[in-house]
Amino acid sequence: MAAAGGAQGAGPASEEPRPEAPGGRRCSLAEEAALEVSWVQGFSNKNFGFINNQTVCYPCGNYVLFLDIETKKTTVLQCPTGQVGAFAANGNRQVLAFSDRRLNPIIYIYTFPELSKLTELKGNVQLDYTLLAFSFRGPYLASYSSLPEFVLSVWNWQENILLCSESQPGVTVTSLSFNPMNWQQLCFVTESAVTIWHIERNNDEHHLKQNPVKLPDGQGTVNPHKDLFFPVSHSEDPYHGPDLPVSAIAGLVGDEAETFMPRDYLKPSVHPTAHCWTATSEVYMGCKEGYVLAIDAERCSASVLQQKPLPGGKTKNLQKPVLFAMAFCKEGLYAAGSEGILFFYHIKGLQYEIKICADILQPISSLIFSPDYTILLLVTDQGTVYTYKPAHSGETVKLLDTCSSCFLAADFLTPGNKYCVSVTTSGEVQVWLLEDGTCLSKLNLDIEATAMACCPSSNSVAVGTKRGQIYFLDVTKVEAPRVVHRTFLSKFPVLSLHYDQSGQFLIARATEGHIFILDARPSKLFQVLGYIVLADEVLDLSVVSDFRNDLVEVMVLLNVAEIQRARLEIFCLSSALTTDNDKYVDEQGMLNANAIKKEQYDLDYPLSSAVRLKDNIVYGYCACAPFICKYHLSEENMLEDPSVFLSEKRTPSKQFGSGFLRLSPNSRWLASAAKDGVLFIYHTFTMDIFAQKHCHSYQGGGIRSMVFSLDGKFILINGKNDGALVCLKWKKIKKTEVKEAASHWQSLFAILNKSTSNENVVLKSMTEWQFDPESTSASLPEEEASLRSSNVEMTEEDGNVTSLCSASTDDMTWIGQKIKKVIREETQRFANQKEELQMGIKKLRKTIQKMMHENEQVPDAEKLEQHEFNLDIEEMERARAEAEQEVARVRKEIEMENLANRYLQDVIKHECWDAMCVKGRAVKCFHMACEVKNYPLKERSEEELEILEKVLQSKKIETADLKVQKKSLETDSETLLSMEGEKAEEGMASGSASYCLTGSLSSQYGGDTSILYHQWDLHTREQKVNQIVLLKDIIYKVKTAFNKEFDTVARQKEQEIARVKERNVRIQEISAQLDLQVEVWEPSLTDDEIPERALTVQDSEIKVEKYLTEQEIEKEEMLAKPEMERHFAAMDNERLRALNDMMGGVLEVKKEDILKMDIPPPPFISKPEDVWNDEEKKIFREHEQKVKELNEEKEKYRRALENELKKLETSIQETTQTFDETVCKLSEKKVKFEMVIYQEELKIVNLTYALMLDEELNTREAGLRNFLMKKEKEKVKIARIIQTTKNKIEAYTDTYENAIVEDKNLESGFTKEFADVPANLLDELFQLYKHRPKAPVTEMLLDTANPYGDCPGSAEDGKDALTLSMKAMDELDSPEHRPNGLDLSIWERFCRARQNKMESEKLVKWKALTLEEMQAFLQRRMNDNEKIKSDIEDIFQELTWVQEEKMKLELNLTIQFLLKQGQVELESTEIPDYTDAILINKSIIEELNCSIMAQGEKKIASMVEYKDFSKGMFRLEWEHKKMRMQIEDLKQKAQDILRLPITKDRQLFLTVPNHDSHIAHHISVMEQTLGLMDKLHEKNVKNRQKRIKELEKSIRLKEQANYKLSLELKEMLVSVSEKRHIFEAADTQHISEKIVKQRYREILKQKHLRRCVREQEEEFEVLQAEVERLRSRTFPAL
Repeated sequence: MAAAGGAQGAGPASEEPRPEAPGGRRCSLAEEAALEVSWVQGFSNKNFGFINNQTVCYPCGNYVLFLDIETKKTTVLQCPTGQVGAFAANGNRQVLAFSDRRLNPIIYIYTFPELSKLTELKGNVQLDYTLLAFSFRGPYLASYSSLPEFVLSVWNWQENILLCSESQPGVTVTSLSFNPMNWQQLCFVTESAVTIWHIERNNDEHHLKQNPVKLPDGQGTVNPHKDLFFPVSHSEDPYHGPDLPVSAIAGLVGDEAETFMPRDYLKPSVHPTAHCWTATSEVYMGCKEGYVLAIDAERCSASVLQQKPLPGGKTKNLQKPVLFAMAFCKEGLYAAGSEGILFFYHIKGLQYEIKICADILQPISSLIFSPDYTILLLVTDQGTVYTYKPAHSGETVKLLDTCSSCFLAADFLTPGNKYCVSVTTSGEVQVWLLEDGTCLSKLNLDIEATAMACCPSSNSVAVGTKRGQIYFLDVTKVEAPRVVHRTFLSKFPVLSLHYDQSGQFLIARATEGHIFILDARPSKLFQVLGYIVLADEVLDLSVVSDFRNDLVEVMVLLNVAEIQRARLEIFCLSSALTTDNDKYVDEQGMLNANAIKKEQYDLDYPLSSAVRLKDNIVYGYCACAPFICKYHLSEENMLEDPSVFLSEKRTPSKQFGSGFLRLSPNSRWLASAAKDGVLFIYHTFTMDIFAQKHCHSYQGGGIRSMVFSLDGKFILINGKNDGALVCLKWKKIKKTEVKEAASHWQSLFAILNKSTSNENVVLKSMTEWQFDPESTSASLPEEEASLRSSNVEMTEEDGNVTSLCSASTDDMTWIGQKIKKVIREETQRFANQKEELQMGIKKLRKTIQKMMHENEQVPDAEKLEQHEFNLDIEEMERARAEAEQEVARVRKEIEMENLANRYLQDVIKHECWDAMCVKGRAVKCFHMACEVKNYPLKERSEEELEILEKVLQSKKIETADLKVQKKSLETDSETLLSMEGEKAEEGMASGSASYCLTGSLSSQYGGDTSILYHQWDLHTREQKVNQIVLLKDIIYKVKTAFNKEFDTVARQKEQEIARVKERNVRIQEISAQLDLQVEVWEPSLTDDEIPERALTVQDSEIKVEKYLTEQEIEKEEMLAKPEMERHFAAMDNERLRALNDMMGGVLEVKKEDILKMDIPPPPFISKPEDVWNDEEKKIFREHEQKVKELNEEKEKYRRALENELKKLETSIQETTQTFDETVCKLSEKKVKFEMVIYQEELKIVNLTYALMLDEELNTREAGLRNFLMKKEKEKVKIARIIQTTKNKIEAYTDTYENAIVEDKNLESGFTKEFADVPANLLDELFQLYKHRPKAPVTEMLLDTANPYGDCPGSAEDGKDALTLSMKAMDELDSPEHRPNGLDLSIWERFCRARQNKMESEKLVKWKALTLEEMQAFLQRRMNDNEKIKSDIEDIFQELTWVQEEKMKLELNLTIQFLLKQGQVELESTEIPDYTDAILINKSIIEELNCSIMAQGEKKIASMVEYKDFSKGMFRLEWEHKKMRMQIEDLKQKAQDILRLPITKDRQLFLTVPNHDSHIAHHISVMEQTLGLMDKLHEKNVKNRQKRIKELEKSIRLKEQANYKLSLELKEMLVSVSEKRHIFEAADTQHISEKIVKQRYREILKQKHLRRCVREQEEEFEVLQAEVERLRSRTFPAL
């Protein structure tokens, strides 16, 4: 077993400053002695680190421990202000950093091995630091604080400068590390995210830039990043509108809109567990899901590494381990996890091969390489630390073996000057060497320990557990402790264990006021002597041994809840208790109060701890105030109340929190410890502070326990939660104190020496107690089993359970054994009486059963009740009471359940019934399965009515305002106004006649659609909201209209049912008269038709018997008694009986009773007919005649009744069928009403969706503007940084150029400076002047095992390089290198000049690196600026798109039409594409068609006219030519005629055959021509008038269009002005200029296209004219 060495001293840093008392007060400097830390052991967390190649360090409580790997020696460094918080070590520079855990914590930087404090880093953190990390190179430290700041800071610890910091609100970090190859990169890991922080440097400024890494999901898949705030493309749906981001749909505007992710998009990523940097600036990371990631720090991208497959293409069938620790080296990656196996990963590309290096069977929490990379440290969760040497590939070696749980207690092993023992809360017992804290041995009990104490009379240790057990350990051999005995006292946890100074008794304090007394000597087998039970909670216990009287006095401090005072109870234990135990205890093991002389004292203050001295002096730590009280238990110090003692002295305490007191063995020193972690030691007589030590802290829970060694030289203290065990020794103390403590120890050792040796002999001879409970007496031979049983009986009488029978009594406590023994003895003592009682009970049972059998045979009146045979009245009453309680409980539960159901009923009834002004009900047909329900309506609230009234009033105002605007805009004549008014009236009339454009038929079913906005006018949000209100009002009115018709039909059914019931009464009467068994149809209203019946429960509906109380039964009996008397009195009425007997109960015979009439036969009918006389025969004939007439009357009446019955049934059938038809018509009407309601509801849905889409667009626009504002602020900030950086670069460039000039001047001035040197020596000096030493290489860089040895330098590293170079120059400056013949003074002057030149060169290089970093910083900022410009441009494009979509939404309305149902046949199967179609009014199309048709007719007429005119011209030309030819002929003829003596008339007469008819025909032709010309003139006049009307109509349309354009022009002017203001305010001049230029180019392009179109039109006209000319030439007849 490896042991950790203790601290031999803490060096200079271990000299802690004077501890501060609570509140920051300094303790007085008047202490007579001083304490120092001897050694510290413990393990508070897994934060380890190498401080050099052979030393590891780790925090423990208030200390940092340094462990030498080779010598196993430990050095201690104490935190000056309390517990150590965050911790980090840098083995390359041999420095460590840690923070304290007080308010406004400080980071301390110490060096090793000097342990001197270099600096203190003070930030603005208020509570605590959680992580610290050193850079591999350079003096840099990263820190991260907890709440409330959550700040990541980077420090230059050498210069004590905070370089930069960045807040991460609410982010909890698990690990933090610098990139060893580049200190300007930080890996920042949380439980579910990884961030690479870049530290950007600009000369003396540093900036942190965050770069998050996209991690794979839980399945190991790396999903591409999807920007939900800026989608890649916009897909538009003509119905559903544009596709907007989810943030706009969710209504988010601010910063949440940029980072919002829907739950569907969120996929859980992997959870990082460990990481390490590689030599290529990559990060290897392990995850809980078993994946190994490779993260590129520059691109911030993650890749999943895969295991390399085998040559056959198969992968190794190994489960992926979850890695919790990683360490990188040149060979590859070492990793480990909860399996306790050290793996080696050989990684190539994105594949790896895995190899198992070691298995330590304990979960590994961290892996750390030494600075020279020769030793790998393996730290486990259980506190064990191993070393592994990769070069040797050997086994792991245990370096440190501590426990991860906190120390519970510690005590000195007798004689108290050599060894000590400690125990942890997990039951691990350690034995330590007191001199240097070496761990000699360890024993794990595997129990939850609660107390521990070492016996003064032997080398035994008692450990108490939470289960009430006490384990006794043999530590005579400190290298091998063992358990020799275990006592199971009770089920109560053992709180504390106390030995008296003589080592005779062991007092165990348990919960519930139990105190057990045990014999502490192994020779007595740790016998339990007895126990006492105190009435109150035991807070503390103090034991004082009186060696003279052989007594042990025990003082118990009790917590009395009733009074705010402390109570002490003192009892004495004599040695006779161990020899004659039966006299002092009862049968159950409880000590007699008289035998132990118990006394009780009440004190005036409540105490948390108390100790007692031998002279009745008690010291108590006050629980309500910070002071220590001193009491003298004598009658003089009593108050008026004789049982209350007054404190004699009160000493103020400088501690805070609850505390406790402990006495030194010689009773000279009183130690006080509390939650603040400071130990104060007082003189018991003067109560002056003797010494003090701040060894624990309040953050760690303070001090749990402390104990003095018997010789007073050492003090053991352990904290509550900090896991530290501290051994203190005296640094300064008076010799008299030392002598007195030593003499007391020697005297006590002389008393105990003989008994100690004897008891140790017995202790060594005891067999080891077996933990295995299966080793029982059944597995041994019978003789041993019998012997064991006899031993059990023997030892039970003595009240002890030996180790031989430990296995048989493991599960039974000592108290349980005592109780079992008492019961067994009582059973044996009263066995005869018990048997007699059992026999008597059996006889009594038989007698009672016989009596019950006889009781069953007697009559009911004589029977006894069952409970009267119960002899145990008390049991019967108890059972009855329990039954009544159960009944009451069940009744209460049922009542509460009924109350809840009634409440639920009231809520449902109020919401669904009482709130309805029209209740929901139905009407059913009589003979058909048809049912019609009405519309349940809630009464409209006042708020709804007010809103409706406001909307109606607003609509009226808008209508009036529109009329006024129309009148003001009219500029035409009154005729035009009247024509437009007539046209508007015609349009309204046609709108009322046609419901196609209205979108519903609600006006036909009770709704007023005239109050609605036109569907083409719903552009604004207010109009849409008002339209929804009006549509809801129409729906309400439609439903109300239907409900009125429904109520009419419902009343009609009630009337029909009443009529049917009236007719059924008559049918029943007729059936009774005709003696017909006819089933009468009785219609009734169902529950759906009378829903009120569902709210009332009838008695017939209750299937169980009604529960009545006694009062209700008596009341019902009283009400039923008078009713029965009245019934009996009515049955005993003589008058009614006489009437029934004489006249059948009626006074006259009605017609309805004719069927019941019967004529009695004459009295002589019984005689033979031949003996009748004449009178009798006459009477008989009359009798027959009467019978015949009566039968005829009966038959006639019967037929009448049957006819009436048929008429009644027919009438019922007809009326009910008529009603059924009415219900069917109502059902059909209900369908139409439903259709109308659905039409209006569809309108509401469309309007609501439009409003929602408008709101989403507004949200999107607001989010974009907010994002634009942020980007513009970033742009301004970056622009300011760029300008500042440029100025700095210019200034620094001047400095750099001056440094270059100075460096050149130094070189050029060398010859002038050494002009007095001879030429031959001057050349040699110049060569030496240029000679430079080799680059200094540190040991770390020379080490080939270091994977980060060739990391590049930076400007900051140049300072360190300069220092190393100057050290190397000191060797060259030695006189041995001086040239021969050179004077020493010149050589010294030369060395100074060379050093100046070298410093100048290094300065130039350093400035060049700095200037390069500044330029790189400027370039990055310029790139960021360009990126922001691009983002702003994208935002403006997105804003433009959103505004266009909003304009489209306002103009592109959703219109609802009513179309006639039917089928439409298409000529082709292709459906036209209506994506570019627009919806306009039909009248515009009709007017346009009319205009087109008129223009077409006009064109055709003109073409016809042109054709006719052309034909006439051609005809006239031919006629003209013909006439010319005729003229020529005639001229020739005339010449011929002239030659003849013939006149003209004669010529005409001669030439025309019928001269008269020719004249008449010519006249008629002229008349016809005149008529045609008149008709043509009239037609031209009509065409001109029609054209005038068309022009007037076109003028009116143009005026309307101009009016609309003027309104649009106003809106566009407003929009243009708003955009101009937005652009001016947004500082987007360059973008606006770009847009203007682009727009200008588009205008020029459009202008050019128009010019081309105009030229082509002119060309087309010319060509058309040429075509017409050619056509006329080609076809002249046309």
